[in-house]
Amino acid sequence: MNARPSPEFSPAQSRNFYRVLVLPVLAMMVVVAAANWLVQYPINPWFTWGAVVYPLSFLVTELTNRRYGPVVARRMVYLGFAFGVLLSLMVAPTRIAVASGSAFLVAQLLDIAIFNRLRRQNWWRAPFVSAVCSSALDTAVFFSIAFAGTEVPWVTLGIGDFAVKFAMATVCLVPFRVFIAVVRPVWSAPASSASRA
Repeated sequence: MNARPSPEFSPAQSRNFYRVLVLPVLAMMVVVAAANWLVQYPINPWFTWGAVVYPLSFLVTELTNRRYGPVVARRMVYLGFAFGVLLSLMVAPTRIAVASGSAFLVAQLLDIAIFNRLRRQNWWRAPFVSAVCSSALDTAVFFSIAFAGTEVPWVTLGIGDFAVKFAMATVCLVPFRVFIAVVRPVWSAPASSASRA
């Protein structure tokens, strides 16, 4: 994987490219590893503690996408994926780490694509729609790989997991709104639709 600076950046921004990735990648590593460890601990028959923590990964991706654009967000996902899986292998069973890595990669890339398409619409639409759609994909991929064929009631847990992710997508609009009010984007999306996300 080559994490060269994007041609969309000015020379000054390109020099800071790797520094830009440090905080989002660290945040992603912590969220993914914590969620993979906590998914082993049910809160009730419908969902686990991992379901509460994992949706924060979509917030990290969306904030990175908004501030730095889809190229940096994708690179953050690739690096977060690599480090997150390695860290997860230390704190969670191999099957959960593999399921998490697979679900993470496809869902986060979908999140970036949807967010980018909707970024110029109402401020809440891009983060909410991308998080909900990506959460549905993430849940289906993760639970089918991690628990299919086991005694774990994975369909029930998957339904509960998605319900929590949906609720968290709503809750995460608050920090997203605070962030966009305080921190301006350094990347400009090509003009296409209504108001900026």
